[in-house]
Amino acid sequence: MVFPLGKTRSDCSGFDQLTRLAKSLELVSFDKVDIDMSGCTWFDANMAAPLGALLYRASHQLNNVRILGASHRLENILRKNEFLLNYGRLPLTDSNVTTIPYRRFEPTDGRYFVSYISKYLQGRGMPKMSAGLHKKFLESVYEMFNNAVIHSGTTLGIYSCGQYYPNVHRLDFSIGDLGMGIRESLRRKKQLELAADEAIRWAFTGTNTTRTGPIPGGLGLKLLADFTTKNGGRIQIVSDRGYWELEEGSVRSSLFDLPFPGTVVNIELNTADTKSYRLSSESNLGDIF
Repeated sequence: MVFPLGKTRSDCSGFDQLTRLAKSLELVSFDKVDIDMSGCTWFDANMAAPLGALLYRASHQLNNVRILGASHRLENILRKNEFLLNYGRLPLTDSNVTTIPYRRFEPTDGRYFVSYISKYLQGRGMPKMSAGLHKKFLESVYEMFNNAVIHSGTTLGIYSCGQYYPNVHRLDFSIGDLGMGIRESLRRKKQLELAADEAIRWAFTGTNTTRTGPIPGGLGLKLLADFTTKNGGRIQIVSDRGYWELEEGSVRSSLFDLPFPGTVVNIELNTADTKSYRLSSESNLGDIF
C-alpha cells in the first residue's frame, strides 16, 4: 500500500492525518508499506514520535516499510534527528544543535529515558529556570513516560522526539505510545464512560489519576500546564478520538473521525520568553512559579 503523507504540523490537522494513516495500516500485514512524502511541504520534526510509533507497529505486523519522496531539506532534518536511520538512511550531524533525537524505549527503559531528557531538555532555547524548577520539570516529563508504562499497557514501546525552531521561537517535545488510550484506561480502572476529549480533560484536572498505590500521578501534567501557560507555550494531547489543547490558559478540544491507537503528548515552549522562573519555595529572586 502507498500512503501519501502531506504537510504535517503539530496541530489538529496534522494529528488527524496520522489517525487516517493508523486506520490505513490497521489490518495490513505481510505487505509493502510506502509512505510517500513527495507532497509533504512541511513536517514538524517532533511529529516523528507519533509517526514512528505507527510505522513501528506496521513493521511489527511484518510489513516492509519505506519512506519515499522526501525533499532533500526534509530528508536532512529527519536524518539529523535520526528518524530515518530506521529506514536505511545514514545519520547527519546536527551542527546547529536544534534536534532532540527520535528514540523508541521499552517500558522497562525508564532510566534511559531519564538520561535522554536530562541530556536534551537543556539548551535548545529552553526558558531560564532555577535548578529546582528544572528538576521538577524533568520529573513531570518523566511522569509522561510513566503514564505510558502504567496506564496504557503498551507492548510496542514508547516514542519520543523533539525540535527547537529558533526562527519561530519554539521548542516542541513529543512522547507517544500505542497503548489503550486515556478513555479506555478510565473505563477499565474508574468505570467512567467519557468521550475521548472529555477523558483527556479529566486526566488534566488537578490530581486526577487512574494510578493506584504509593506513587502519585497527575501532578506532572499540572506542573507542565502551569508552566507552559506562564511561558506562553502550549500542551497538546491526542488519545483515541480526542484532541485537547491548552494554549495561553485557553482550552480547545475536539473529536477526530478516526482514533489514534494510543496517546501522544506534545509540550511546546515559547523560547522567546526572557523571564526567569523558579519554584515558590526557592529564593525571592526572579519570577515565582
